[in-house]
Amino acid sequence: MSHRGSLLCLPDGIWAWSVASPAVLTDVALLDKALAPALERAGDLDFFILGTGAAPWVAPKQLRERFRELHVSFDTMMTGPAVRTYNVMLMESRRVGAALIAE
Repeated sequence: MSHRGSLLCLPDGIWAWSVASPAVLTDVALLDKALAPALERAGDLDFFILGTGAAPWVAPKQLRERFRELHVSFDTMMTGPAVRTYNVMLMESRRVGAALIAE
């Protein structure tokens, strides 16, 4: 499989994701729209990884709190390490999702 652009990876599928920069996720309305599929499937997740592209990024408090309220562990890291972490967690049969911003 080959794809150009950002991806949203959830237990029931992988989709193209329109987010090109983590800065979009600082606006609450845009955050809700961009991550709606992941938030709706929170009951199927224990972990959610946000790959932030080529640079580190600290998630805003409202984003971290949204996942905490849903009892989903949340972490951000550059996309390369996020892809590797996601793949390892899948191999361990963990309930993981990821939003991966293309570098």
